[in-house]
Amino acid sequence: MRTPCLIYRCAKQDEMYLYLRADLSLDDIPEALRQRTGRLTEVMKLELTPERRLARADAATVIERLRETGYYLQMPPQAQIKAQLYFGD
Repeated sequence: MRTPCLIYRCAKQDEMYLYLRADLSLDDIPEALRQRTGRLTEVMKLELTPERRLARADAATVIERLRETGYYLQMPPQAQIKAQLYFGD
């Protein structure tokens, strides 16, 4: 079974991508997630199948999350995660 989705690049973190089920819009993702990702830029449209190979995620897992919540957040490799530090006002 094919699952169409849109993939967005997240502005707040290099190498972080949001997969969104194609029948949803960015308004459908939770506000907390929108704050975490920052500005989202569409980079690709895909039809996922469990057999499809993805660079950093298991396609079957992505499909499952898309069906359950409508989105999947692909995190960058551990060594590339930026710490979000708060230094006060």
